[in-house]
Amino acid sequence: MVQFDLFGEVQRKLDERARQRKTAAAKPQPSPAPAARRRRRAFPPDPYQHASKLAENVITAWFSNYGGGRMDIPLGTVAALSFFREPLIADWLLTLQPPDFVPLLKEIWGVQWWFRPDLIETARPLIDWIHEEPDEYQLKAVRAVAHTAVNTGLFDITAQDDPYVRSSADILSPLLTGLRHKSDKKWRGEYHTPPCVTDLMARILVHADHGPSIREPAVGSGGMLRSAAQALREQNLNPHDYAWFGNDIDHLATACAAVNAIIWDLGPKTVIWRGDSLATDDAGLTDALKERAAIIRHRNAVVEQARFEHKARHMLSALDRLIEGAAA
Repeated sequence: MVQFDLFGEVQRKLDERARQRKTAAAKPQPSPAPAARRRRRAFPPDPYQHASKLAENVITAWFSNYGGGRMDIPLGTVAALSFFREPLIADWLLTLQPPDFVPLLKEIWGVQWWFRPDLIETARPLIDWIHEEPDEYQLKAVRAVAHTAVNTGLFDITAQDDPYVRSSADILSPLLTGLRHKSDKKWRGEYHTPPCVTDLMARILVHADHGPSIREPAVGSGGMLRSAAQALREQNLNPHDYAWFGNDIDHLATACAAVNAIIWDLGPKTVIWRGDSLATDDAGLTDALKERAAIIRHRNAVVEQARFEHKARHMLSALDRLIEGAAA
């Protein structure tokens, strides 16, 4: 069984970010890359087709190995793997056995909760199945899904350091809609806007004089937000300078949008929630903001408690060594 260290991984990430900030501060900052050069960055020739092929292969792997109506399991597996930023981890992932995936996925979601608890709470529908003690057949299907996603080139998009490359396609949208039964999709009216259309709309609507926030009242998995963020970057604007608001009535769609908001690096002012835009004037935005603030306060309390316990253990260890030295 593979063992994982959540707090060790979090501390490593914090230390690495601190080193990066110091290094960046010591060097002169280059001017932003021109939009033309940004568009020439390397990613799959047709990212949208790449995402569609990945979804097709994952769906085949899932139904070939398990089937049933559990959309959350394959969606949650691919979503979790999308957080990796090191392409070379693919070789290691392919060596894992079915039981290894539960602790791995718990670790991945735990680390992400540490940094973005608000978005990860919205993504709960993709996570909760891990705590249901999946049976051996489900775990074999999870391994098949993970292997298929890796071998089809998931990391060609999601494991890139540059958020512009990671945002070249929505890898969860075709998977979400493909897993949905046709009759269920028709009943829900779930038809995600094609990315070529959202890209065109974003290039028309998003510009330097755009207001401080971007709102999508039927966010789906976040396709319009992705296109808007790409349009901003192509104009040398930073998505972190904007507030992003997105809601949808479907819990799996908003879960995917929350994950995508992290993958696409929309920034700290991003709020994704489940809400019906036809039911209330603000579709629950007020409640979503209150819940987000409460979640972040809870995370901060957990962090403070963890730091206190770490310091306490360190002090007790030092005291034990002092006592042992005095006794000798």
